[in-house]
Amino acid sequence: MLRAFAFACLTLIAAPLASAQQKFEPTWESIDSRPTPEWWSDAKFGIFIHWGVYSVPAFATKGEYAEWYWERVGKPGNQDPASKDAQIRRETRAFHERVYGKDFDYAGFAPLFTAEMFDADKWAGIFEQSGAKYVVLVSKHHDGFALWPSKEANASWGRPWNAVDVGPRRDLVGELVAAVRRRNLEMGFYYSLYEWFNPFWLSGDVNAFVERHLFPQFKDLVTRYSPSVIFSDGEWDLPSEKWRAPELLAWLYNESPVAQRVVVNDRWGRESRHKHGGYYTTEYGAGLPGATHAWEENRGLGHSYGFNRNEDLVDYATGSRLLLTLLDTVSRGGNLLLNVGPTADGRIPVVMQDRLAYLGQWLKHNGEAIYGTRTFRDSAQWTAGKRQEVDTSTNYRARYDVEALTLHPAPGDARKEVLFTRKGKTLYAILPLYPAGKLVLRDLNLDSSARISLLGSKYSDVKWRQASKDVVVTLPVPGDGELPFEGPRVLRIEGGAS
Repeated sequence: MLRAFAFACLTLIAAPLASAQQKFEPTWESIDSRPTPEWWSDAKFGIFIHWGVYSVPAFATKGEYAEWYWERVGKPGNQDPASKDAQIRRETRAFHERVYGKDFDYAGFAPLFTAEMFDADKWAGIFEQSGAKYVVLVSKHHDGFALWPSKEANASWGRPWNAVDVGPRRDLVGELVAAVRRRNLEMGFYYSLYEWFNPFWLSGDVNAFVERHLFPQFKDLVTRYSPSVIFSDGEWDLPSEKWRAPELLAWLYNESPVAQRVVVNDRWGRESRHKHGGYYTTEYGAGLPGATHAWEENRGLGHSYGFNRNEDLVDYATGSRLLLTLLDTVSRGGNLLLNVGPTADGRIPVVMQDRLAYLGQWLKHNGEAIYGTRTFRDSAQWTAGKRQEVDTSTNYRARYDVEALTLHPAPGDARKEVLFTRKGKTLYAILPLYPAGKLVLRDLNLDSSARISLLGSKYSDVKWRQASKDVVVTLPVPGDGELPFEGPRVLRIEGGAS
């Protein structure tokens, strides 16, 4: 049933605005001069949602992305039969032919993408309780299927190819936008620049694709729903000049209804990651060193972003690992965008709800050490041993095992004992493992009037002393039931640290 969601575009919540009155030119030099709005840097934690036609087959080889199903089935890929790519495609095609038949076309999944269990208010409640401050929905992935009534999707594909005209027959974007904003969360969209099998794209007429499809569709999405975040993707086939990305961003920053507030990422052309756009992105990686430029790590609860029926419990990150990932990311100056992959009928799997609830329980008691904070020095306290260095300059998926770094280092490697964040003159020391007895915070000087407390507890005056260049803290030993949550403990240090 069609429903109107004009109220989804109501005026956004008042907040500090970026670069008020500045006119941006369609050049990277001008676009890159725009600072990241403070609300995003304060938010720290967001929810990513991959949901679409690919949620019907919901299949990928373990360790791969289910949202790439059509590309795996529909393109030849690497011709070397021994390659990993060829093996993945063989497995995906074998599944497809066994379950749906060799002649079943991907377009046939659209009517099966029914979303009959989708409840936008329930989703928004789950996200709010997780402690996330913003939500980023995949409005359109590389298959081109739009979750809103996009006339450009229908026109360019020559068939109904949006969620209002086929499948759910609902404005899924509009419903979720309204529900999320009722919870006072920020709403944003992932938007793929290219589409694997779009007729315009396959014709090789890139200019027609950009002019007649991408530009009007993108502007329609932004104008209808006033997003606070744009996560662009699918940029790698063309340089940003061909996508006319600076021109599109100049419109976004100058003329769109979210010109002052919107935040964008760095995926606007094959050369643009970690160079141009807005915040820099990493994916299942180490993030970026320091906080000289806004950055965000994104990853799934399982490995796949789209729901993958081939994944087992062991493929899902534990609540502990996810929490440590959030804490470590924030301490190093980044945001975390954590993905959920709903089922085709519109349910967020219970295992995903469980992981989000775990994060929310910790943040309920300790969120002040996360939200609105900034980095403090190196943001890590190290024991004796060899420090692990991670090169993220060229590898945005650099291996980074946060549990090994904070809980179980290899013999001879250092361990991160403390993760620091700060807010004004208040310093937060997050302890992945709560040590017995005393904690030494090295190379830290406190004013004699400084006060240390243990968040989420009755211990509001923890004993400490300055010992030369270090601070020695006598940690309390909480009794049973005194700390109503699991996970790392946080020391609040007030009074000026240097």
